[in-house]
Order: sequence, then C-alpha cells, then structure tokens
Amino acid sequence: MEEAKVRFTKHAQDKLRLLEAYGFHIDESMVVEAVRNPARLDRRGEQFLVLKPIDDEHALRVVYEVRNDYIVVITLYPVRRKRYGV
Repeated sequence: MEEAKVRFTKHAQDKLRLLEAYGFHIDESMVVEAVRNPARLDRRGEQFLVLKPIDDEHALRVVYEVRNDYIVVITLYPVRRKRYGV
C-alpha cells in the first residue's frame, strides 16, 4: 500500500519560517519524518499529535489530520523533551 502524501497548511508553512527566524532549523522533511516515524503518537478526536526528538533538549511536536488520501499538517512546534519523556 502506498503511503499517504503529506500536505502543509499555510499556517504550518508559516510556522516553519518563524521557527527558522528563532533559530530552530526544521524543514518539511523533518516534519514528514516525525509523522511517518514518531517516537510518540497521541490522538485527540480527529487530530494526531506526534513527537520526534530533534536534539538532546528538544523534540518536534506535529499536529495533523488525515483527510481523504492525505496527511494534512496543521501546526508544529518545538517542545522540551523532558516534559514529554522522549
């Protein structure tokens, strides 16, 4: 079975640029990797929340929904790993 394609909302694309301005170097491929191979996966209603470590102190949190044949990234943000135990 073919993997679902990943799309980014305008908000998620803007968030990538904002994080870069604050010194967090996160690109779309890192987000896709977090979605496809998360260290942690939670679900809230229709939304999935995943975590993937990005360095010794931080993890990437990605919120997405599955719509038709697509994974739609709603938002993303760095979090402290120790807060989530990853």
